[in-house]
Amino acid sequence: MSLLSTALAFVLALGVLIVVHEWGHYRVARACGVKVLRFSVGFGRVVWRRQKDADSTEFTLSLLPLGGYVRMLDEREGPVPPELREQAFNNRPLRQRAAIVAAGPIANFVLAILLFAAVNWIGVDEPKAVLGTPLAGSVAERAGLRAGDWVQASSADGQNWTEIQSLPQLRWQLTQAVSEGRKLHLSVSDEAGHRRRELLLDTDQLGGRDLDAALLRKLGMGAPFSEPVLGEISAGGAAAAAGLRAGDRVISVDGQPVSDAAALRERIRASGREGQTALPMQWQVERAGQVLTLVVRPRQVSEAGQRFGRIEAMVGAPPALVKVSHGPFESIGLGAQRTWEVSTMTLKVFGRMLIGEASLKNLSGPITIADYAGQSARLGLTAYLSFLALVSVSLGVLNLLPLPMLDGGHLMYYLFEGLTGRPVSEWWLRHLQRAGALILFLLMALALSNDLARQLGLH
Repeated sequence: MSLLSTALAFVLALGVLIVVHEWGHYRVARACGVKVLRFSVGFGRVVWRRQKDADSTEFTLSLLPLGGYVRMLDEREGPVPPELREQAFNNRPLRQRAAIVAAGPIANFVLAILLFAAVNWIGVDEPKAVLGTPLAGSVAERAGLRAGDWVQASSADGQNWTEIQSLPQLRWQLTQAVSEGRKLHLSVSDEAGHRRRELLLDTDQLGGRDLDAALLRKLGMGAPFSEPVLGEISAGGAAAAAGLRAGDRVISVDGQPVSDAAALRERIRASGREGQTALPMQWQVERAGQVLTLVVRPRQVSEAGQRFGRIEAMVGAPPALVKVSHGPFESIGLGAQRTWEVSTMTLKVFGRMLIGEASLKNLSGPITIADYAGQSARLGLTAYLSFLALVSVSLGVLNLLPLPMLDGGHLMYYLFEGLTGRPVSEWWLRHLQRAGALILFLLMALALSNDLARQLGLH
């Protein structure tokens, strides 16, 4: 069922983004007096078509739904009757041709603004920016972060601060800092909001090479703070055999205080890494106001060639959530701001990959996008809308890159024509198109290989 839901979420996302992009080209072409012959979603054999009459636009759905196109009347593609020459794309003024080409990416940016605005207006329950135990020796630990620290604001320069309302907002600030190769100032307090202090996180040490979903772990932050409380206990498991019960709060393990659920889970896993059996552990737990001492013997398990301990119980209370929402007009402004931020960051990452400062592993293809589509759909409406907005921005930015075969390449042709007063020659167009097709093929092959590597656990 999850595979089916992933496929449906992916197809729906593709359909929406393709239709919006091509609709941008279509509407501006019609507004400029250009005759549109076909509006197609997908490539290859046509599986559905609709046309009002012989002189109107033909709308089609094709077999391969990995893109789309708007075919306009154009003398370069075939003979045009004299009475329709004015409606041919190639005979329209330069500014109109440029507007028609730019309209597709612009439509993607407008869609992203509206989707981000909808998410901000609807509101979403997100984990509070309270951090769990940082990994030993990590960037987070060296900065002085501790379990239970509540990140309330961030700053690029230590002077101008941005409020942090949730963990995803903190993740976004961290992603920007890493992508730009700079440090990040954090203003943190304890979970109650007291004892506020400032820390400097060395996010520049990652070099901006790998910007992925594991960014927090790479910085050593791990999961959000969770109380070391036990949930459901599996019958017949190590936790049940030790006498542990749901609701027990773990105070210490082998005399060492337990700060949060992440630290407790790590202690349990570590117990099974040495020897042939997992090491017994002495736990102090609080139950109904009483402190009990229990001996827990985790079961040793082995996966992917690694051994670790397991107690067959839910470890950790659900993290604290906050409702993040804004008014309708503020949401539109925030949507525009987020669209701009994602666009500029995407361009910076492309630039850094081009000069070798960022890893080519950041390129994702259809398999990864489909996986994210399914995950976001299962998380709910706002998560899926956010996913659509991010992909819409990426599609807009990608199409504006100055590569032949893309909208940005055509805009470069028109820039040349505007500066020189003459169009790019047919010889150059033919060779540039071939070069552009080769570059796009290599990019698609690289993205697909990255997808397969992620699926196989190689990235």
